Amino acid sequence: MADIQDLRARFVRALEGARGSSEGPDPLPYAENLIARWQEPQRRYHTLDHLTAVLDRVDELAEHADDPDVVRLAAWFHDAVYLPDRSENEERSARLAERALPEAGVSAEKTEEVARLVRLTVTHDPADDDRDGQVLCDADLAILAAAPSAYAAYAAAVREEYHFVPNDAFREGRADVLRQLLGLRRLFRTPYGQEHWEATARHNLRGELEMLSTPPPPSA
Repeated sequence: MADIQDLRARFVRALEGARGSSEGPDPLPYAENLIARWQEPQRRYHTLDHLTAVLDRVDELAEHADDPDVVRLAAWFHDAVYLPDRSENEERSARLAERALPEAGVSAEKTEEVARLVRLTVTHDPADDDRDGQVLCDADLAILAAAPSAYAAYAAAVREEYHFVPNDAFREGRADVLRQLLGLRRLFRTPYGQEHWEATARHNLRGELEMLSTPPPPSA
């Protein structure tokens, strides 16, 4: 279970790091708003546990980023707006960052970068020279390289979020997503991600795709 007190402290550090000072509006109301969003009842995978995992991976990859605190703020906002039946979650999340961060004392330049990074999570396809984008995308996709039990839990949670989609339609749509990911030249763009996560992630994706491609047994 996510440690909310720790998350509050992590948000404060990231916000103060991005604005370069502890001076400015109190970060805690912004942290509380985001934490409440990540606890909404429609979420099964995109929860505080996912947020914590992404922040942990950003910390792990921080040496590969140009501005780790901006990447951390992008992690906070990247699924802050999340409705499984809507397709514009990333755009709405980016707009939330564009409204909240200037009010919280973050410069226009860094606010623009946070919003850009949030929008990048639509495709997870950062440019070769986009170090911050590579770190955020790798951190967001790191679950794909989880141990088998954790990956199975992730896949089950994604299915729960889309409980309103009929089984056949979900299997077809999910298989398309997996094929798209497997078709990428590289899932991970940082040197660390390529070395430590790429092979395991592809193994997990192929395994899930094989399961989805196997017809379910007839009901009794």
